[in-house]
Amino acid sequence: MPASDRDLEILDGTWKLIEVTRTDQQTGAVVHHYGESPIGYIMYGKDGRMMVLIARRDRATPASIAAITDAQRADLFAGFMGYTGTYRFDGKVMEHHIELAWNAVWSNTVQIRDVRKEGNRLIYTSRPSPGPNDGRMGFGTLVWEKLSNQAVAI
Repeated sequence: MPASDRDLEILDGTWKLIEVTRTDQQTGAVVHHYGESPIGYIMYGKDGRMMVLIARRDRATPASIAAITDAQRADLFAGFMGYTGTYRFDGKVMEHHIELAWNAVWSNTVQIRDVRKEGNRLIYTSRPSPGPNDGRMGFGTLVWEKLSNQAVAI
C-alpha cells in the first residue's frame, strides 16, 4: 500500500537518532549497538528517496589520513553505517530499498521496519535477524526525533 499524503508529510525532512538498541531474542538482553549516545540522521524526501548515516559517538579519531592504520580503518567501519535508496511507507511498515550501502552486502536489498509514532518521534523495530557481531537472533529498535524544517543560514 503506498503512503498517504499525510504519511509523506510526517516523514518529509530530517530526523535525528536518539537511541539504537539490539535485543537478543532468546535471552531478552538489550545492548546499545552504537554506544550509549550514538549520532545519526535519516532523511526522507517527498520524491521517495531516503538516506541514513549512523555512527558511534565515541569512535577514535586517527592522527591523520596519511597515518591511519588498517586496524583504525576497521574500527571506524565497525562503528559506522550508512545507506541510500528509495522507500515505501504504508503508515505502519517502512521498506528501505537500498541502492548503495556502507557494506556492499546490504546493496540491492530491502530492509523492513515496523514503525510507530510517539509525539515527534518515530520508533523503528527491525524484523528478527542474525546479529552482525554474534550471529544470534534478535531485533533492533531505533528511535528518531523530527528536526525542525527551518532552513539554516550559512
